[in-house]
Amino acid sequence: MMMVSDDCLVECKIDDDSDEDEGGEEQMNTPPPPPEFASKAPRPPTPVPRPLTPPPKTPTPSTSTTPTPTCPVNRDPYGINQHLKVEVSDVLAEPATPRSIDKVWLYSVVGFERARIWTYRCLTLLLAVPFAFLCGVFLAILACLHVWFVVPCIQLSNTFLPCLRSLCLCTVNVFIAPFCSSLALCCSQIAISLSNKDWHPLRDKEAV
Repeated sequence: MMMVSDDCLVECKIDDDSDEDEGGEEQMNTPPPPPEFASKAPRPPTPVPRPLTPPPKTPTPSTSTTPTPTCPVNRDPYGINQHLKVEVSDVLAEPATPRSIDKVWLYSVVGFERARIWTYRCLTLLLAVPFAFLCGVFLAILACLHVWFVVPCIQLSNTFLPCLRSLCLCTVNVFIAPFCSSLALCCSQIAISLSNKDWHPLRDKEAV
């Protein structure tokens, strides 16, 4: 059973005069029932969607890879040792006649190449690392001298040279310029005049 609340009840009025006119039959004006009393099929409860949670991630073991030094393909990218590309044809050349045996020429070429390559490899095996170390030390010394000695001296000289220049100009204008000007005025008053008698001995000397 459904319980009806007081708000849903409707008050009905009975008109006695109209009942008497219609032969004593009682009529009652009743409004249609409210929508709450209409037969409705019960609705199923709407399901509440659950938030989708991603599956837990399995921790992957972290593998720390250390970078391995790779040897560059081009060891002379700026071409500073292009003149050292020496081949057999740059050193050995045999004319058409006379000619040696083909095997002798072939073994000579192979011996030249192998001797050049393996001698260079053995020397670099012994001397490359120490020379590279010395070059690095020498370059570091030059950079240190340039940064901490040469450039500061140049900058300080550029700072103090205008002061020295003004001091030198003052010294020249005060002491040296008046002395030179007075000496020039004294020498400007000297005049040399030659007569005809002086010209004859000069001509005789030139003739002799």
